[in-house]
Amino acid sequence: MTATTTKSAFWRGFRDGFPFILGAAPFGLLFGVLATEAGLNVAQVMSMGVLVIAGASQFTALSQMQENAPVIMVLAAALAVNMRMAMYSAALAPHLGAAPLWQRAIAAYILVDNAYAVSAVEFDRRPEQSTATKMAFYIGCAVPVWVVWYGATLTGALLGQAIPPEFALDFAVPIAFLAIVAPMLRTIAHVAAALTSMVLGLALAFLPYSSGLLIAAAVAMIVGAEIERRMGDRFK
Repeated sequence: MTATTTKSAFWRGFRDGFPFILGAAPFGLLFGVLATEAGLNVAQVMSMGVLVIAGASQFTALSQMQENAPVIMVLAAALAVNMRMAMYSAALAPHLGAAPLWQRAIAAYILVDNAYAVSAVEFDRRPEQSTATKMAFYIGCAVPVWVVWYGATLTGALLGQAIPPEFALDFAVPIAFLAIVAPMLRTIAHVAAALTSMVLGLALAFLPYSSGLLIAAAVAMIVGAEIERRMGDRFK
């Protein structure tokens, strides 16, 4: 496998992943602003963005921190939201599992929704590609969002410091979640999972530190998975 081939794969991935910066930029900007509104300084905001690099989980953790939830609850909530990454990793393992450890470590760090979705389509369409070519494509796909997320988060953090306290933006957190979730409601299973989490989340709102949301999320995933299984059985 030549360097030219892997370089070409990288730039194909970069091209296919580039449009997703249109979603990453505003969410990174919003997170930076809201995090400073919540009391984090620029260094703390950037540390969270660099270490976590997962929009939905960061918004979840931030919401928990604003409620003064214990650290274990903050971590549990963020982990629950990001559990889909485990499924993404399992799906990519047959394609990237033979790569050197350091490459797999980088791939795990930069794993985001768009990198998985675009790469999965590419690998299914061209299964004959070598591991090195697939890895180059995957990293190329992830890099645009990765870089833009950092830049947008920093910009938001700097802007957030300049926003007067009377212009609080707490309302933007639930709006951000709606914007993240709404495009994902594409099937009956997705809608059923969303409705289950909504109903249970409201019913269990009395539990401390929004812990009811963790229960609601777990039940919703079970409901969605069961509906998908039954629908799959019907069309076999």
